[in-house]
Amino acid sequence: MTGLTADLVVDGRDPRTPALAPNGRLLCHVLTPTSRTGDHLDTELWLVHIDGAVAARRATADTATESRPRWSADSETLFFLSDRADRGTPQLHGLTLADGTMTTVTSWRAGVIDHLPLADSTMVALLAEDEPTEQDERRARDRDDTIVVGEREPRARLRLLDLRTGRVTTPNVFGDRHIVELRQRPDGGPLAVLTWASADNDHGPRTGELHLFDPTTGTAQNLGPVGADAQSLAWWPGEDGWHLGYLALTPPVLQAGTAVFDLAVGSRVLRNRTAGLSMCPTELCQTAAAPFVVFADGLNTTVARLDPTDLATLSHHPGRLDNLTTTPTGETIAVLTGTRYHTPNVHIGPPTGPLRRITNTRPELDGIALGTQQPLAYRAADGLDLDGLLVLPIGKTASEGPFPLVTIVHGGPYDRYADRCQLFWFPSAQWLAAAGYAVLLPNPRGGQGHGHQFAASVAGRVGQQEWTDILTGIDLLIAEGIADPDRLGIAGWSHGGFMSAWAIGQTDRFRAALVGAGVIDWGMLAATGENGQFEAALGGSTGWSGIGPHPHDAVSPISFASHIRTPVLLLHGAEDTNVPLGQAVYLHRALRNFDVEHEFVIYPREGHSIRERNHQIDVLRRTRAWFDRWLQPRPESVVQKPSLPNLS
Repeated sequence: MTGLTADLVVDGRDPRTPALAPNGRLLCHVLTPTSRTGDHLDTELWLVHIDGAVAARRATADTATESRPRWSADSETLFFLSDRADRGTPQLHGLTLADGTMTTVTSWRAGVIDHLPLADSTMVALLAEDEPTEQDERRARDRDDTIVVGEREPRARLRLLDLRTGRVTTPNVFGDRHIVELRQRPDGGPLAVLTWASADNDHGPRTGELHLFDPTTGTAQNLGPVGADAQSLAWWPGEDGWHLGYLALTPPVLQAGTAVFDLAVGSRVLRNRTAGLSMCPTELCQTAAAPFVVFADGLNTTVARLDPTDLATLSHHPGRLDNLTTTPTGETIAVLTGTRYHTPNVHIGPPTGPLRRITNTRPELDGIALGTQQPLAYRAADGLDLDGLLVLPIGKTASEGPFPLVTIVHGGPYDRYADRCQLFWFPSAQWLAAAGYAVLLPNPRGGQGHGHQFAASVAGRVGQQEWTDILTGIDLLIAEGIADPDRLGIAGWSHGGFMSAWAIGQTDRFRAALVGAGVIDWGMLAATGENGQFEAALGGSTGWSGIGPHPHDAVSPISFASHIRTPVLLLHGAEDTNVPLGQAVYLHRALRNFDVEHEFVIYPREGHSIRERNHQIDVLRRTRAWFDRWLQPRPESVVQKPSLPNLS
């Protein structure tokens, strides 16, 4: 049996964004490489016949970034974005199924961001920024490109494309607002349009407004503000007229669980349809009648229907479901899902289940041995029910412990570990299990899948109860003889990187840590990160909240840097705008000041996620080598470093 290698992990291709044709006979999905080797990510569109009578085939033969497949209402034309003509500038293309003809539909010089084929088969709605003017082009040539914040900032605007003439018009109805999302009423009526005041992620998601736009008359109506981070629009008919729903954060704080909000368009009555649930909605999917809702439900997923007065549970699924697409009638759905030991593929079936797999995009992993994965259920110190996953070393059972244990904390914090295959380019359980480690994947409070209050409880209190939640899971595995208390490591990326940095400032129990793109100072992140106000909600304050010390100082790892004795591996993308590189530089300088063993690795051209193949391989190999160095020798052979009293 072949062993798991870094090349196997990063050279895979995964299906994304499945789109069911309205007639239910065909499905198109994007096939996306895990990594890229050049400046562009070359993706492919694939067509799958639902009945299996014809083998799946590529829709085009282009070397290009292809994305966002959308079907015409009659299922005869597949529209999609491709930059085949000018790499980095996507244009709308159309594939006519009857004769296989592909047409480049737009030549918009700024490129097309998104599109929506309308019920009127002659029209497509586009989202695109303004084309550069002659003055813009001259300024670019002359490098007369001074940036004045607030002036000439790019906005996605609504455009209407007439397929008969190729003419693109821009309705002047939304002022200077940035268009985020469109959804046409299922009877072919108006478009629901979600806008922000700007495209700035720190400001825009808190300024959402909902509008109606009539593509026939070109007129618009403002329905008022929506909740923070609104998305996933869906229409449905009710006895009192049309309803319009969306997902948004539950008020009043920005660190919160999502909810389904139901707006009766006629009366403007707004209701939270998921208040009090112990699940978290992740997608809202429109049909011709009642929409479907996908819920993160603990380690698993629930699919429900939003009926007029209640939620009707349709099916439960192990692990995670993403990118739900459906026929207009709602009789058939397609999703991305996998198992504990198989990466996600496209599955299809009725919303009540069962679902059958119709793609197999990672056959090279079929013969690879993986570690046994099992769910964990336990209680926090205050009695709160928690869950997570344990992955054992390949070929081992729990009774063969204790093993060196690495705890990997998820990001977000509004994310979760679902009971799915844990194999990724970033520090992941199966990659470490292949090297002989047991891996704990905890779901502490603050995450997704347990309702709004569970998620909101960490606002202004990061690193507090979520940290003791994690410790409780580690102590449980030690007590059960699975984890070796003298060979503990901790790792994480993004918010998980924060928790890793936080942990080693609170205790010396860990012999090695990995901090990937982690938050080191919440005040600095609120000031410089692209989601500043959301980060301020987590940290509890900003640097301009008066004379310090500030609440965020008490929950920032940098405040405890003098306590750190654990060897640290710091990994960060040079172009990260989510958690800027300065966060890692801050911790590096502190560790150097206190003479703490560490490695600081910067990946050029990379953002918050690492995309280039060689860099992903480096992350995998360096991660394993780091923990091998500090955790694999038996405790008696490890050179002990001076330590502080346990602060946990």
